[in-house]
Amino acid sequence: MAQLYFRYGTMNSGKSIDILKVTHNYEEEGKPVLLMTSILDTRVGQGVVASRIGISHDALAISDEMAVFDYVEQLTEKPACILIDEAQFLTKAHIYDFARIVDELDIPVMAYGLKNDFRNELFEGSKYLLLLSDKIEEIKTVCWFCHKKATMALRTIDGQPVYEGEQLQIGGNESYLPVCRKHYMNPEADA
Repeated sequence: MAQLYFRYGTMNSGKSIDILKVTHNYEEEGKPVLLMTSILDTRVGQGVVASRIGISHDALAISDEMAVFDYVEQLTEKPACILIDEAQFLTKAHIYDFARIVDELDIPVMAYGLKNDFRNELFEGSKYLLLLSDKIEEIKTVCWFCHKKATMALRTIDGQPVYEGEQLQIGGNESYLPVCRKHYMNPEADA
């Protein structure tokens, strides 16, 4: 029986390397996989899932207008699994489509992404994944400043914390740091 999975973690928790590992394992067994990512993630090019350690794989880019259920339903070769990177950027409609894919087409869906943004608000895609997923798993990493578990992303500009602004700003370590609650509230606090 297929299930909808949501694997979330903060920046630098290894979400992309995990999805690439799962993709590799399926493909090595000769099982077709549909690897997808948000069209908004253009750090290494549109339609590419890439890890900071240098591994990447082509993926289907999901636009806001894409009817995901219809796309998967019309495929001649059904995938053994659907894997989604940067799922936080997806819409409510996308997440409901993925739930339908699990329930009606019996294809497991594994979505990876951030839970909350730099303002500590849920992303739309993450909100609906938290509501609809059969299994929710946290991928953990440590705070940039101490050894506590990182649960938040601290946006910085020129090394200074930023707590207001547009939700969407694509970036890596130059823009975001994984932090614990203490260092989110006060980055200058002693570790």
